[in-house]
Amino acid sequence: MLNRRDFGLVTASAVVTGLTAGGIRRARAAEPLRIGGLATLEGPFAEPGKDSFRGIEMALAEFGPTVAGRTIAFSRASSDGNPDVALASARRLVDQDKVELFVGPLSGSEGIRIKDYAKTVPHVTFFNGSSAAVETTLVDPSPNFYRFNTDGAQWTAALGNYIKKTKGWTRIVLVSEDYSFPYAQIFGLMGTYCADGGRVTHKFFVPLGTKDYSSVIAQLPEKGDVDAIFVVLGGSDAVNFLSQYTQAGGDVPMIGGSIAVDQTVLAAKGPVRAHLPGVLSSGPISDNDPSPAWQSFVASYRKQFPTGLPSPSLFCFNYYVSTKAALLGIQAVDGDLSDGGVKYRAALDKLRFDTPTGPVFINKNRQATATIFVNEIVEKNGDLTTSPVQKFEGVDQFLGLGEAAYLKLGLPTRDNPSCP
Repeated sequence: MLNRRDFGLVTASAVVTGLTAGGIRRARAAEPLRIGGLATLEGPFAEPGKDSFRGIEMALAEFGPTVAGRTIAFSRASSDGNPDVALASARRLVDQDKVELFVGPLSGSEGIRIKDYAKTVPHVTFFNGSSAAVETTLVDPSPNFYRFNTDGAQWTAALGNYIKKTKGWTRIVLVSEDYSFPYAQIFGLMGTYCADGGRVTHKFFVPLGTKDYSSVIAQLPEKGDVDAIFVVLGGSDAVNFLSQYTQAGGDVPMIGGSIAVDQTVLAAKGPVRAHLPGVLSSGPISDNDPSPAWQSFVASYRKQFPTGLPSPSLFCFNYYVSTKAALLGIQAVDGDLSDGGVKYRAALDKLRFDTPTGPVFINKNRQATATIFVNEIVEKNGDLTTSPVQKFEGVDQFLGLGEAAYLKLGLPTRDNPSCP
């Protein structure tokens, strides 16, 4: 009997049905296109995981039941944010379900593990879900692992400039989960904030899945001693910290990490909501982006998932973009993966397309250049949402510094950067 934890948190498979007559004729002549999706459905990122699968479903619905004459057979698997569980689930999708295309995972260190696994199965092409550790595509990238979404440092670099130059905040502290993705978020923000003369006086790191933040909250400076707290937590971790900080009477202004103020957190009920209006953040989407493409995406999400979140989360968006890239590539090679995906990946290398937030394309590391927003949280029609303050198109992996200068900064760690 399969062990639920050792072999991943299972799964359902489905063949998308509802073919047109022409599609049926073509599909019968071809093998199904087997796609696997991996996101988290347990642990602190359970809610983000649900919205990730919605993103995949939106892309599949956009293309229909067949792509380039091949019927889509979709299998899903789950992890809990643990890289070992993610790897076991990925192996099941590849070995048992025989997927040819893989979309996932969600969390930063999971992504690094899956990228390394991808090297061992070169006939499968991997598309990152929403994991955003810098190392995934910067350090020894895999030729069959693509990230058509931006990384955690790309998400926050502009915010570091904004809080120092526009807000004039000179001293901040941070509270963060202790693994690769938060390191990337801190790296991006501090890289620009420290260069502009800002100081990060203290860093508090906690394990993923922490429920009691009382010891951290007791050590946080009071209002007036620092200008803000940078909260680099996600999912239920963010909800727990924000609720407990508010209940403890904390009143220092906050800066939100990209997933600390995502819709998967903003839609939570209870005391978490009290401290959020006015919080600044940054990331790949803005709930109130007025562009027609984004508004159309939001309308499609609400129509397809009437009981979903008030607005699609960044997890939904990232998984949607990744799945769409995978399917556009299939169209480009007319469904032909018979050479182990060699022609397919050559087509992906040249792929450039418009997402709901603007154009995306990849560099030699198969890492995206795309749009980033600086946001402020506002209340709209009773919901907490993010509104754009600034918008930056064409944010690349090297943050505009060039590869050589960027690499000299070193990799994100607990201690890099440092400006106490």
